[in-house]
Amino acid sequence: MNTQKWLMAAAALLPLPALAQGAVAPEYKWLTFLVFGCIIALTMFVTYLAARRVKSASQFYAAGRSVSGIQNGWAIAGDYLSAASFLGIAGLISLYGYDGFMYSVGWLVAYITVLLVIAEPCRNIGKYTLGDILAFRNDPKKAKTVAAISTIVVSIFYLTAQMVGGGVLVKTLIGIDYEVSVIAVGVLMLAYVVFGGMVATTWVQIIKAVLLVTASIVLVFFTWLPYGFSMPAFLQAAVNDPMIQAQVAKLIGDPSTSMSAAELGQRFLEPGLYLKNPIDQISLGMALVLGTAGMPHILMRFFTVPTAKDARTSVLWAMGIIGGFYILTLFLGLGAAMNVGAAKIASIDAGGNMAGPLLAQFIGGGEKSILGNLFLAFVAAVAFATIVAVVAGLVLASASAMSHDIWVGVIKGEHATQEEEVRAARISSVIVGIVAIAIGILAKGQNVAHLVALAFAVAASSNLPAVLMTLYWKRCNTKGIVLGMVVGAGQRHRPGDGQPEHDLPDRGARRQPAHHRCGTGEDRRRRSDAGRSRGR
Repeated sequence: MNTQKWLMAAAALLPLPALAQGAVAPEYKWLTFLVFGCIIALTMFVTYLAARRVKSASQFYAAGRSVSGIQNGWAIAGDYLSAASFLGIAGLISLYGYDGFMYSVGWLVAYITVLLVIAEPCRNIGKYTLGDILAFRNDPKKAKTVAAISTIVVSIFYLTAQMVGGGVLVKTLIGIDYEVSVIAVGVLMLAYVVFGGMVATTWVQIIKAVLLVTASIVLVFFTWLPYGFSMPAFLQAAVNDPMIQAQVAKLIGDPSTSMSAAELGQRFLEPGLYLKNPIDQISLGMALVLGTAGMPHILMRFFTVPTAKDARTSVLWAMGIIGGFYILTLFLGLGAAMNVGAAKIASIDAGGNMAGPLLAQFIGGGEKSILGNLFLAFVAAVAFATIVAVVAGLVLASASAMSHDIWVGVIKGEHATQEEEVRAARISSVIVGIVAIAIGILAKGQNVAHLVALAFAVAASSNLPAVLMTLYWKRCNTKGIVLGMVVGAGQRHRPGDGQPEHDLPDRGARRQPAHHRCGTGEDRRRRSDAGRSRGR
């Protein structure tokens, strides 16, 4: 099929097969358990403290709007820096060089869109969900219904990525079966969300972001130290590295026979080893940039701050934290390629997702040293916390859509007590969590970065245009919003196919504006009030 060639644009590496070997020697498994246990205990203690505060719907969905701008910036970073960011991108760079770094650039630039056009208006409108934003100017029941469906679709793609990443990580490090690993991720995530709501989720994300950034800085410090912290020297070492040259020769095949060793190494720092078509690169970038502003779990974070000014402050802090981290991924990926080697990385995990933890093991002294395995255990435990924190945010977004938008907004007609709404939210969280665990088990063998690209494509082609039209176009109407979101999300899966299309980032990014015509007729709901309120 001709469209299958766009698989290259989806940033999938290779499907994750059964792991060839473990990353941790049997005699050091106890160390891995110890580090994992400490981090899990810390986050569970935070959840216990948060559970005592969650009494109302506002506290469950939006942490009582009591999160400061700086705290929310760290929480956004914790929500945003997913398994694809830490595991997937480092793996992509270690195997494909420059093309892997395209993800870092796209996801960072995305926050400019959020800062300029999304953060403040959403906070001014808001209650708790994407459905609340769309209901601001349109028919509440119809808008909330389609928003809830879109939220669940996006979250399923993203959730699947995180569950697969968590399952692979725990299986590789501890040796537990993949299915048991996925269940462990799901149970922890449910504990955070069901008992602590947005309060616990926020603080778990802050803790996770601090640990992730700290671990990455430490790894980059020791990776860069031998080159005197010189960027040219570091890149030249990558060009001259025999393992990188061998990887490039493997990727390009016969043409490599006419290239010198230096040319092979330089090719690793140039585009085209993976995303061979320039249009693939452009469309992928657009999907990442536009998709971020339409991600439901990111939009929810702007409802947790008390004012619009705090919403802007949180985005600025998030941009700084996320931008700094994505610069670090370049060193992590290239460092893994030079010090560990693509062949060994692929032997542990063919998708490259263990590049970062294996680099940590090398820096600590190798797989036979206790310090090396301690470093690996700590970095892997941070990655595990990353996965669980992001999954918690996604489950909270999906559960909020089910309970607040569908049950309270559509079925109950906004007539539900605080206690009923919180109870419905917790029940919805359990349902979404069980579905996430099941999908994670069934999706064994998928690459996390590829599946996240699918989620961003749906958000870019469905959610963002609807949000922008609702916020900024007075002639926007309910029919246009509903049809636009249905068509935008529906195109992601072609009838008759057994799996989602692999050309999503390309088609979703380039064609999304055409899906949304919000109409020229008079809307039936509150247009004049919306026009006046948007400026507040």
